[in-house]
Amino acid sequence: MNIYEMFKKVREEAPLVHHLTNWVTIYDCANIVKVLGASPVMAHAKEEVAEMSAIASALVLNIGTLTPEFIESMKIAAKSANSHNAPVVLDVCGAGATKLRDDMCFELLNETRIDIIKGNASEVARIAGERIQTKGVDSTDVGKDLIEIARKLANERNCTVVITGETDIIADRSKAFKVENGHEMMSHVVGTGCMAASVIGTFAAVERDLASASAAGLACYEIAAQLAAVDSNGPGTFKELLFDNIFNLSKDEIEKLQKVTQI
Repeated sequence: MNIYEMFKKVREEAPLVHHLTNWVTIYDCANIVKVLGASPVMAHAKEEVAEMSAIASALVLNIGTLTPEFIESMKIAAKSANSHNAPVVLDVCGAGATKLRDDMCFELLNETRIDIIKGNASEVARIAGERIQTKGVDSTDVGKDLIEIARKLANERNCTVVITGETDIIADRSKAFKVENGHEMMSHVVGTGCMAASVIGTFAAVERDLASASAAGLACYEIAAQLAAVDSNGPGTFKELLFDNIFNLSKDEIEKLQKVTQI
């Protein structure tokens, strides 16, 4: 896997990445896509989502601030993306916390083609059928082999599964990766998980091997976080520096700092 080449391809192609995402973090999700060199759009009205998804190179769905009406727009957008072969990322934000979130995730998974399922350990475990309670949108201990959970879900749903955490796990039906970049400061900023889904969607927009795209995107994002942490004084300056370091990320930094291994 050539991570830098994928990063370069994002900048060369500047893909349009359509979002129906978390209202808490929507501004940051748009910004992270923009500083990567791609083009974000955050259209959510059911009257236009099909048209917008038809011209986008990827679709990112995030149920962080869901309502049943919002889910209906997501279904319309996803079906449009499916018909145009644009990859669809579903961030199962808060799955395992409430019945509504679980039900809405399964509706999306059962009624549309979701190409990448992304979440933290307890969120993904819940979608994989484990009896897990998520603490709001924060992960709780799963107590099981996360690699096996990711592989099992990837096989059942014929998709790529991404579990984010101190070590990220990415699996599809034939291979799996670990990404061990990142910094503890990310856990002190609201929205780093939502931004990760946007990064994954951006790389998936230019690379059809979705597991490799997910691993490469997370590596670049988390390398930038490591660099940002060096000069930050806390969560506020860290977030500003995160955007700056993604914007200025170099081939040398990616190649020297990436910690992606196939497992």
